[in-house]
Amino acid sequence: MTVNNEGIKRELLQLLAEKQRRNRYNRIETFFPDDGPYRRELYPKHVEFMNNGATHRQRAIIAANRTGKTLMGAFEMTCHLTGNYPHWWKGRKFKTPIKAWAASKNTQMTKEVVQEELLGNVLDIGSGMIPKHLIVRSTKKPGVADAVESIHVKHVSGGQSELVFKSYEQGRDTFQGTKKQVIWLDEEPNDPGIFSECLTRTAGDAGNEGIIYCTFTPLYGLSEIVLDFLPEGKFPENGINPDAPYKYVSQVKWDEVPHISEEWKEEALKSYAAHERDARSKGIPSLGAGAIYPYPEDTIVVEPFEIPEWWPKAYGMDVGWNRTAAIWGALDKNSQTIYLYSEHYLGQELPAVHASAIKSRGDWIYGAIDPKSRDRSQTDGTRLLDLYENEGLELFPADNAVEAGIYKAGQLFASGQLKVFSTLNNFLSEYRIYRRDEKGKVVKKHDHLMDAFRYFIMTGLEYMQTKPDPDSRLDEILDSSRDEVTGY
Repeated sequence: MTVNNEGIKRELLQLLAEKQRRNRYNRIETFFPDDGPYRRELYPKHVEFMNNGATHRQRAIIAANRTGKTLMGAFEMTCHLTGNYPHWWKGRKFKTPIKAWAASKNTQMTKEVVQEELLGNVLDIGSGMIPKHLIVRSTKKPGVADAVESIHVKHVSGGQSELVFKSYEQGRDTFQGTKKQVIWLDEEPNDPGIFSECLTRTAGDAGNEGIIYCTFTPLYGLSEIVLDFLPEGKFPENGINPDAPYKYVSQVKWDEVPHISEEWKEEALKSYAAHERDARSKGIPSLGAGAIYPYPEDTIVVEPFEIPEWWPKAYGMDVGWNRTAAIWGALDKNSQTIYLYSEHYLGQELPAVHASAIKSRGDWIYGAIDPKSRDRSQTDGTRLLDLYENEGLELFPADNAVEAGIYKAGQLFASGQLKVFSTLNNFLSEYRIYRRDEKGKVVKKHDHLMDAFRYFIMTGLEYMQTKPDPDSRLDEILDSSRDEVTGY
């Protein structure tokens, strides 16, 4: 029997070429596989993020650079556009064609990142995540070389899905329009209004709402969008904010993906600015150069302990209808360390309610209050300071020199002379997001305890005292015949 070696060789080469062609024009099949070096089990957070789309209309994966968040975003978008979902998929499914947007910071980034991940090179459309045989047509973006405006993709149901590429630089108004089933924002919009417009586009009847998901590294720090997903500036347990259960957020660090080498991590980390390292390597929003108190919590927070009676105490107080806040501090004279040990944080209550809570910590403790409390009310001319003093509080108008107060507090933090009890959740929440804007001004949001803290530092320290000895006061009352000058 004669063996046609040349024929077998040709057949094998044809099979190999076909395999390469399929891999090139059907890349989605190579992502999140059952086995191999990049198997699905090695990327549990990516899979969990996509699966949470079934129950959460708003999602964000706030991750380190190079962790595969954009590839994952393109993978999910492709699934929705085509209706072809992998066997392991537990996320949202669309049984009919969808209308979708994919957007990034500017036209260049949309073209070079989002468009390329989905379509591949513009000269070889179909070499990206969306299989070539499912791309019906693409429309070029006028005036932008190699940029695509929109594409139509075959859906498994028989119709066609439409995807439009957009950029944030186009402005908020361009994100208005008709309903969209899926919106993918790769990188964070610097205008929160864009997110609001996108969210509006996903509105629909109950059970028929669209979804919006974001994939970004938090280089803007604790922006409005980040804080919408991270209550108190921290990743919530299980990724779900109990006050907004329709939101889901995930964090991915370098150490949680297998494809980044240790050598690259070490080299890259050294190259980044110090204030960017946590954001770029761990996905932790950093206030960066805008942080007012850039001191890690683990260096200032201590577990609570019973404050000795002989330590002098005082408090700072910020007043307002929406929120009245107070912070108490005690001084260890031996180590010259100040401990913030208690807080009051309550809104929309009368002065009598606040005063009662404050006196419960010790009615003998002096407080430094917002100096604006001396102003007359526009309604009845009553001063807030008078109202609180009538309730039995011993108060002194605080020095409201903002920059001087921040500097003084910063010196105490830096020297290790200021510590915070771990139970002061509201204080620590404000501490994390206390920052300056791009013009260097203090951001006046969620800062009531920060103001009260500053009043305590600038003025309250001057009025610290220990609890009066009731016995000495009793002796004074019983022996009123003593001469005021000689004491006899």
